[in-house]
Amino acid sequence: MTEIKVIVEGGKAKPTPALAQQLSAAKINIQEVINAINEKTKDLNGMEVPVTVKIDENKNYEISVGTPSVAALVKKELNVKKLAKAPFNVYEKEEIKEEFKESLKFEQVVKIAKMKMGDMKTDDLKNVVKQVTGFCVSAGVYIENKKPKEILKEIEEGKWDEKIQ
Repeated sequence: MTEIKVIVEGGKAKPTPALAQQLSAAKINIQEVINAINEKTKDLNGMEVPVTVKIDENKNYEISVGTPSVAALVKKELNVKKLAKAPFNVYEKEEIKEEFKESLKFEQVVKIAKMKMGDMKTDDLKNVVKQVTGFCVSAGVYIENKKPKEILKEIEEGKWDEKIQ
């Protein structure tokens, strides 16, 4: 069995040289697979999505779609193309970068955590919420207009327990 792993833009996969080469080597119709990938990923339009194409010895193929990265999910929730380059106004080479002002609602953090549960190898939603919040620290994304480290402390104190369900 051949397994091809690629990352595509949801609903807009193209026959990249690497993908086309592997599909043609397996004697599989490239455009048919691309169309199938686009159909399976159309609801994730504009997001980078991991896709696996498994091809058996009879030339049958199966496409499985993974979950977009936490970064892609945060960008989608904020409706932005890029996250902060220098989180929370960090100095870089004597130059002050403009602070990223976007803020997620806590409910959006929980929503992202629920989407990533399968990838995180845990069934503890609170831990996944903390991981997503930790990502927001490095991405310079506020949560409830607070720095994510403040939110992490509040999660530890149990202030958000009723929203983590």
